[in-house]
Amino acid sequence: MSEYQYDTCVIGAGPAGLAVARALAERDLPYTHIERHTGPGGLWDIDNPGSPMYESAHFISSKSLSGFGGYPMPDHFADYPPHRQILSYLTSFAEAYGLRDRIEFGTEVRSVDKNPDGTWTVTRADGRAGTHRQVVVCTGAQWHPNVPDLPGDFTGEIRHTVTYRSSAELRGKRVLVVGAGNSGLDIACDAARSADYAAISMRRGYWFIPKHLFGRPVDTIAAGGPHLPMWLQQKLFGGLLRLINGDPRRLGLQKPDHELFETHPAINSLLIHHLQHGDITARPGIARTEGRTVHFTDGTSDDFDLILLATGYVHKVPVAQKYFGDEQHPDLYLSSFSREHEGLFGVGFVETNSGAYQLFDNQAQLIASYIRDARAGLPTAERFARMIRSDRPDLSGGLKFVDSPRHTGYVHSDAFVKYLGKVAEGMGWRTAGLPPRATSVRQEAVAS
Repeated sequence: MSEYQYDTCVIGAGPAGLAVARALAERDLPYTHIERHTGPGGLWDIDNPGSPMYESAHFISSKSLSGFGGYPMPDHFADYPPHRQILSYLTSFAEAYGLRDRIEFGTEVRSVDKNPDGTWTVTRADGRAGTHRQVVVCTGAQWHPNVPDLPGDFTGEIRHTVTYRSSAELRGKRVLVVGAGNSGLDIACDAARSADYAAISMRRGYWFIPKHLFGRPVDTIAAGGPHLPMWLQQKLFGGLLRLINGDPRRLGLQKPDHELFETHPAINSLLIHHLQHGDITARPGIARTEGRTVHFTDGTSDDFDLILLATGYVHKVPVAQKYFGDEQHPDLYLSSFSREHEGLFGVGFVETNSGAYQLFDNQAQLIASYIRDARAGLPTAERFARMIRSDRPDLSGGLKFVDSPRHTGYVHSDAFVKYLGKVAEGMGWRTAGLPPRATSVRQEAVAS
């Protein structure tokens, strides 16, 4: 049997896995699609066991800039869609492209192993195994919580926000949220409205970007405006934020120790509101705990019943960790292509400052084009294989990201998309999926 008779195995049917499946299907490439849950959507299905989803979760990028290529989000969606709208979008995407019927639902992958001939064996939890030419791991980056050790001996409850679902859990409690990622900010605002007392602990100051400016989603303003040098964007938009939010220190926040855009954006309109109204208290980092008391680095202290750790996630890939390496940030070319193991890919592990779905689509299209050209023995495939091994582009967009685990391997979205486009153009590949009708018409023509 020729090695090219083996298909591609896609693991996971969240947004990344669906993007990859569509890209393969568009090119009539054979594939096997495996998903441990009972339906598509990944973490956006709040009923998916282990999902970090919570009731107040919304997209932090707007609907107009968040859809997959060829399949925009509906006009009737909210500017920043809630999680149930996102799940409905992903479900409709799977159905529109005929992806759902090809997914093995309720099937967990136990391991991925590389064979001596360069093929891959994917073993399911029930022991069934299949051999594949390629494996695309789309298991997601927000399933394995990063849980730091708190100094001292806190006798109250400590939980990571991966276990949090709704504000009902906070009623009657004194709650401390630790961390200022976007989910941490959402949950801190839930605490401000529902807890007996709420505080948020942040080790550094952040730039808080409102979701709307001048009545429009903030990301549409940035995308539609003139493309200015990064230093000028930082100066102009930073000055605008100072005018809008004022001096953060008057609200108990720390002054940012970095320039705008040098951390993952904190896009939230409500935390400032709740701080201004005394619904929540800002605290610096934790120095130590003692019983129910938390001592902070500024010498203040307070008592809490519950500490919620909004401290992020590690990019574990349990089914194939030995091939992906670093749990914090796998060394993947363009955040997708294994540099060491031919035929191994990952989508959904990129850390960047924009909506993810268009990036997933870009990555999926490149993966599928590469697989197609490799199967056809085209010279573009070998040329791209050399780039995977040796090309290390600067995708920072001229920014110096803060020194933190999350920002290891962080890329600037505009620089990332621009470089992917340049690479794809050089190979004669496209970077966006087709509308459903175009796909179905083309498939019917091939079938006939």
